[in-house]
Amino acid sequence: MACYEDHDTRGVRMAHDPKLLQPVLASAAPPDVDVTFRPMFGGLFAYADGKPFASLSDVGLALKFVGCGYDSMLAQPGAAPLRYEQDQPASKSYIVVPEPVLSEPDQLRSWVIRSISGLPVKRARKRA
Repeated sequence: MACYEDHDTRGVRMAHDPKLLQPVLASAAPPDVDVTFRPMFGGLFAYADGKPFASLSDVGLALKFVGCGYDSMLAQPGAAPLRYEQDQPASKSYIVVPEPVLSEPDQLRSWVIRSISGLPVKRARKRA
């Protein structure tokens, strides 16, 4: 597997296979949430009840966080803002899940629940 240097954590990470991350994320999702996957940008995007919440790419599994949730999750050891390429700016909403969390189902589920719970609530449309 190819490696790249992650400047946010000063470490070296292995490239990931999005198709191998898919069952890991699916098993960590709460059972009452409809999680679907769609190919996007050479990887996969995951949707919770139709709303995007995760990017699965060769960079790893990145979850969407908003507001103070973003800062809180970014403060976790090993977490880093998503960057598909080194020369791209860091994402202001997606955080790459640290490697150790991927192999700990309970920890990963906690991250997934926090991500999904921060998604905007779909508003009912007004009828004319």
